[in-house]
Amino acid sequence: MRSLRAIAKFLRVIAQVLRGYWMVRTAFPKLSDAQQARSVEVWARGMLAVIGIEVRVKGHPAQGPVLMAANHISWLDILVMHAACHCRFVAKSEIRDWPFVGVLTTGGGSLYIERGSRNDAMRVVHQMAEALLRGQVLAAFPEGRTGDGISLLPFHANLLQAAISAEAPIQPIALQFIDTQTQEVSLAPCYRDDDTLISSLWRTLCAPPLLAQVRYGDKQLAQGRNRREWAQDLQATVAHLCK
Repeated sequence: MRSLRAIAKFLRVIAQVLRGYWMVRTAFPKLSDAQQARSVEVWARGMLAVIGIEVRVKGHPAQGPVLMAANHISWLDILVMHAACHCRFVAKSEIRDWPFVGVLTTGGGSLYIERGSRNDAMRVVHQMAEALLRGQVLAAFPEGRTGDGISLLPFHANLLQAAISAEAPIQPIALQFIDTQTQEVSLAPCYRDDDTLISSLWRTLCAPPLLAQVRYGDKQLAQGRNRREWAQDLQATVAHLCK
């Protein structure tokens, strides 16, 4: 029965992906930025509902200009944060080439970065700083890759330079996936090691109902900290928010 329910969910996921693809390709050119952001939020909440994930928000997302810095657990993190509050993500460049998903992430306003390329990191930092100076809301995962949802990986500092250059605040965010039956942290949505998008999706579809918790911390300015010092402080803040 669990497999049958998962198959039914999977078919609804495909339908929701196609709905989003159609929306980006046909409706987005006619919408304002605010209307596009609202459409992304509604679509993301719909996709999470299909998968069986409820979103609970604690705290308040800051208005732009702001760079949101969150821990990274799963490919679902982007959906969860979009459902809570639309923002422009800094995402790995491989996502741009994923079938359908690449169109959706591009439609959501993502900036793409070539991982491991110092020159490309500098290019993206300049783009981020310009976006912040225009008052936009950006989001990044300073860990650089997904963890287990329990402990944090070290926060990398490179992208934080954008907030320093634009004199913009950073808002720390803690993400957690909770099994609604046990109220314990769920590892089902984790995307690590040899996981593929399909295997991670299937494991999530087979899991009991999940709660995605988004906890917003207070936004903070650099206040004389360099980017490495700020990265360490942000990691400590996010770790505290996860408790």
